[in-house]
Amino acid sequence: MTEDWQAGGFGIYVHWPFCQSKCPYCDFNSHVRGSVDHARWQNALVREIENSAKMVPGRSVGSVFFGGGTPSLMAPETVDAVLSAIRSRWAVSNDLEVTLEANPTSVEAGKFAAFAQAGVNRLSMGIQSLKDSDLKSLGRLHTASEARRAFDIARDHFKRVSFDLIYARQAQTLADWRDELAEAAEMAVDHLSLYQLTIESGTRFGDLYKKGRLRDLPTADTSAEMYERTQEICDLHGFSSYEVSNHAIKGAESRHNLVYWRYGDYVGVGPGAHGRLTVNGQRLAKESCALPEEWLLAVEKQGTAIKTSEVISASDQASEYLMMSLRLSEGSDLNRFAGLAGGPIAESRLRDLVDQGLLAREKDRIRTVGSGRMVLNAVLRELLV
Repeated sequence: MTEDWQAGGFGIYVHWPFCQSKCPYCDFNSHVRGSVDHARWQNALVREIENSAKMVPGRSVGSVFFGGGTPSLMAPETVDAVLSAIRSRWAVSNDLEVTLEANPTSVEAGKFAAFAQAGVNRLSMGIQSLKDSDLKSLGRLHTASEARRAFDIARDHFKRVSFDLIYARQAQTLADWRDELAEAAEMAVDHLSLYQLTIESGTRFGDLYKKGRLRDLPTADTSAEMYERTQEICDLHGFSSYEVSNHAIKGAESRHNLVYWRYGDYVGVGPGAHGRLTVNGQRLAKESCALPEEWLLAVEKQGTAIKTSEVISASDQASEYLMMSLRLSEGSDLNRFAGLAGGPIAESRLRDLVDQGLLAREKDRIRTVGSGRMVLNAVLRELLV
């Protein structure tokens, strides 16, 4: 019997929670530690994969993503062991995508060859800026020249290389961003992730913002114009916007992230990792404990560190599907939504959003257009009333 998740595929996410330092804008589950017992962590990651395979046996894995934290701080032997465990417990697709997030320091770039030998075939680099002054304000440990050198090394070892940039930074002008993005597009291999700086509570930037000490942020109008120029420059260089913040040449889209956005199933391995798994006809939201030491001890004692495992109602599945899929340029399948929700979206709501130029409808699919992508949350509120 075909289950809904199969429309999105099946992937594995592996979280490495450690960083050399904590960036002031970052609200991810990342931690700085003086030392890490790599052998213990390798054994624990493998054991949790084994436990996960018992829940959803007989599947074919289409993608594996090592995220963090800073996965390029992992020992290549750990990456190899994790991939071997996945291959031994599930079938894998012939064109399995294995992505590893990396920082472009010289130390980490020196491990790229070993990561490729372990089975990584796609690298995602956290460059964030091509200006030294902005890298410093963002708390990054690399320089722009070091990032360019690391990028060249990555191209020698991986056919597929992506990198991230953050825009709408402090004191950044539209002209600054236009020039920087044009250089990035010339450098890029096949994929760019371009994120507007967001100020998250609980971060160093969040604390400064509350105190009125995070100065020279671009206005909302300037940020919106930066977004529009981003689309134009990327299109000019052949990098289509297939998702709100992600651009790729045709065929180079991140297959793993497409599992999320197309609302497939995925296993989450590691501290704080989330998963969505369909088991015995029920879709479950799973979350592991976040503190690295707590996670490690739990896995060593009981084989898993899953903190919560909750059934997602059909209506919540429908909402999650719409929230994820409308981020994509391909949009959402209205029939799939109706199947999950138990009924269709009201035609009047769809018609109003189309008339406002925020949505386009083509038979049984809808997608955001124009300013609809910039006000996606507002569009979703209208659709999910």
